Amino acid sequence: MIFTLNTGRTIQQGNNVEMKYHPDYAKEVSRCHMNPLDMLDLGVMDGERVRVTGPAGSVVMYVVQDETVSHSTVFVPYGIYANQVISTETHGTGMPDFKTTEANLEPTEDSVLTVPELLRALGGMPYVA
Repeated sequence: MIFTLNTGRTIQQGNNVEMKYHPDYAKEVSRCHMNPLDMLDLGVMDGERVRVTGPAGSVVMYVVQDETVSHSTVFVPYGIYANQVISTETHGTGMPDFKTTEANLEPTEDSVLTVPELLRALGGMPYVA
């Protein structure tokens, strides 16, 4: 199903923004918030996983039921997971489409990668303090 992907910061994410390997930060940025009716249409329940695919690629995330998210829209906190989906194209504005990216969501049994696993899959190396 096609959704409009909206990104932004959450309070929990902001509390841990300087600790990108902290489990609370990783948990927060690997979640896709969805309207309960959209979850019903997609056939997923709170805590299950979806593959989110957009112009830049795809990533597996956890689903979070969120009544504050509008129908046909999903919310994903800024971070490495959202960056796998959102294109770097700025249309001359200098900012990617953080609020209006079209994304396809589908249920999956695939695992959600940890931040270090995702960095390795991208060909990078995890940060070591």
